Amino acid sequence: MINYLLVTSKPWHDVLFEKLRKRNGENWSRIIEKEQLNSYFLKNFKPKKIFIPHWSHIIPKEIWTRYQCVVFHMTDLPYGRGGSPLQNLIVRGKKETKITALKVNHGIDEGDIYLKKPLSLSGNAREIFEKSSNIIFNMIEEIIEKKIEPYPQKGIATNFRRRLREDGDIKNLKELNKVYDYIRMLDCEGYENAFIELKNFKIFFNNATIKNQEINANVRIIKK
Repeated sequence: MINYLLVTSKPWHDVLFEKLRKRNGENWSRIIEKEQLNSYFLKNFKPKKIFIPHWSHIIPKEIWTRYQCVVFHMTDLPYGRGGSPLQNLIVRGKKETKITALKVNHGIDEGDIYLKKPLSLSGNAREIFEKSSNIIFNMIEEIIEKKIEPYPQKGIATNFRRRLREDGDIKNLKELNKVYDYIRMLDCEGYENAFIELKNFKIFFNNATIKNQEINANVRIIKK
């Protein structure tokens, strides 16, 4: 049996892991907590490759130099290196992107590329992440079965800034479509929803639809 490791804490990757576990001739394990990803565990498990579809922590050098670590980034690299790729793409008006599978190295999203696959940016954040999970499953299969070797990134690199909670404030937006985009791109567990802040209250929005120049959404109001 060949050992492989999936590193992700996101619930939308539960199905991904279950599908990978069913592959013949392979033994899959999953890491959810940052503390679990350590040299002691890896020395005993001996993974041939470590696949990382969504992880908010830096991979330690002693790990990526000893093991083949493959991370998945939601931009057409080298465009869009850095944090919050989904939100940064949507605020720039992008309708589609590519998921890039790349080798972890010392830089942020600077490693050699295994392959890329297209991804639509329609729907809310949770729906997009679920679509990406299905695509990542196919990419992992292709990397393993075709024994794909990575190649250096080519082109002009651009970098994204990791977006902060305050960036979800919609009060200064002037276009209805922009308001809709802000709501949907933050509509997923683990993200603070788009909001408007008043003197005494903070109003959050999710589950939005847009039709005939009108947005309908769920509203949550909390007292400050």
